[in-house]
Amino acid sequence: MSLSPTSAGPDIAQWPLLDGVAATDASALLEWAACAPPDKSKLCLVRGGRGSGKSQLLAWFLAGSASHPSTTVHATVLAEGLFADAVAWDLGRQLGYGPLSAERLLERLAVDRRPLLVLVVDLHRSGRGPADRPAADPATLVRDLLAPLLDLPQTRAVVEVGDTGLLDGLPGAGLVTTIDVGDEPFTKYGEAPTTEDDSPLPRTPEGRVRWDKASDTVREHALDWALTAPDPGPAIAALVGDPGFLLHGSTVSIAACLTDERTPAPRGLRQTWRLAAPHLSDVEYQTSERAAILHTAALGPSPLLARYLQPLLADHAYAAVWARQDMAVSALAAMPGKPGTILAADPLGSIFEVEAATGRHGVPTPQTAAGMPRLDGMAAHAGHGVLLLSDTGVLHHAGEEPGSVLGLIATHHGQAGLGHPDLRPSALGHSPCGRFVVIGDEQGSVHVWDLEASEPAPLSRVLHSAPITAVTCLVLPGQGETLVMSTAMDGTVRLWKTFADPMPRPVEQRPALATAITTQQTSVGPFLAVAWNDASLHLWHLPSGRVRTVPLLLPCSSLACTTAPDRPALADSRLCLTIAGSEGSYALGLNAARLWSDE
Repeated sequence: MSLSPTSAGPDIAQWPLLDGVAATDASALLEWAACAPPDKSKLCLVRGGRGSGKSQLLAWFLAGSASHPSTTVHATVLAEGLFADAVAWDLGRQLGYGPLSAERLLERLAVDRRPLLVLVVDLHRSGRGPADRPAADPATLVRDLLAPLLDLPQTRAVVEVGDTGLLDGLPGAGLVTTIDVGDEPFTKYGEAPTTEDDSPLPRTPEGRVRWDKASDTVREHALDWALTAPDPGPAIAALVGDPGFLLHGSTVSIAACLTDERTPAPRGLRQTWRLAAPHLSDVEYQTSERAAILHTAALGPSPLLARYLQPLLADHAYAAVWARQDMAVSALAAMPGKPGTILAADPLGSIFEVEAATGRHGVPTPQTAAGMPRLDGMAAHAGHGVLLLSDTGVLHHAGEEPGSVLGLIATHHGQAGLGHPDLRPSALGHSPCGRFVVIGDEQGSVHVWDLEASEPAPLSRVLHSAPITAVTCLVLPGQGETLVMSTAMDGTVRLWKTFADPMPRPVEQRPALATAITTQQTSVGPFLAVAWNDASLHLWHLPSGRVRTVPLLLPCSSLACTTAPDRPALADSRLCLTIAGSEGSYALGLNAARLWSDE
């Protein structure tokens, strides 16, 4: 197999070589990427010793890879010092799934058949934590992530392995191409490049280490150095028990140590770190954002850590006010006429009231019809009861007589769905005041009902070209107009003022799925929150079009936003945003005055 300027693939002459990259190695790598049949050769190994030019070769390939579809690299991982889950967090972010564990990343990729070319740098220098534990062994990364990844039919990989035998004889890789750039010896992670810094640590007058003032090298490797001590236990316990180090230290190193059951850890820290670490591993976050993430994760399992972090969030635009992983929820709805109170439905279909500022809730009351599947949506009205949407597209009303307005809405859409399956409801929402109910359907239309009018049919428009996943609406003060907001399976967010034509373009379109949406009026204008399945929450200031992205620590299937009552935990907040899903619920206090000015 040869590659020439007349081939269907790219021409190496168009990719200027970097210093230290041999033309023969570059040609071999490019030929494999462009010409090797993916079903027969899925793996290219780059061998060589430290300083032999492996990194320059991979950097050259990455720089030019996007010039042709066959060579495009979809994700690049610098594996030095990472273990399987840490690599998966990075891969998940780059592929648009958000930070996922190795197991969940493989599940997502198993149903995503798009071609995938992954570049893994320094596999032989991967691993973290105690040397005798699996997380420290590069072979564990191969077994738990890379081997299953290469078993997927759409995946190919270029992997730097140094002079090791990692990935040799890997089943499912087909014919393996090996490029050997030299055999100089290399240095394993944790040796020469990370020798301990003997300079004194900055401290407070009371003797506490100021980790925020320590060097980047010290913060990154303090745990690694502690592990090399003859008796590492006390030093490790001191580090993982220090809130300042948890905030400023190496997220990956802490995570690797906490996977070792021998590591002494404060109560609840392991659970806290499982929630926080995937997000804290993103190097883009500044200290205040890291504190907010860690505080949210710590609220339930680590109250002392949460208490330490709380003062650091005094000037932050948002902060968690409660978290409950034992409160699985399938649907939420703010209660009109009862500020600070939301309705929640559990996976069994029982409904209960929740105090938005504290998470305290009443006794669940069964509300669903006999045999009705799981609830996917709710719309509440103080005088009309509750409209419920099942995950099979069935509307059911509760708390009313059969002939009431919500009953008529359920009947109307039930009959429409029987005649045309594309008209079956797929999303349900309501305005914060409770006057309007809005329904989205499988064909991408929204239907707005005015509960105070006597119209026999809703105001309807086609807004999307795919099934709607979430919908809400807001009565604009002083304008007499209703603003409808919707999301769909095409990754779009659209706005529609009901007295005008819909906006010609979506306000947002992403390669992800929006799973929940809510809105509220604030002192600075209308607010919109959109939850996405890549573990991100977008908070929109609609008048200006500004958006702030906040990480989601738990999968979110429903959102509810209320005006916050006067409570100390929400002293600087105007809004309380409740985030709920199958793995638990939590609430953020939002300071609308700061939320977008900080960006």
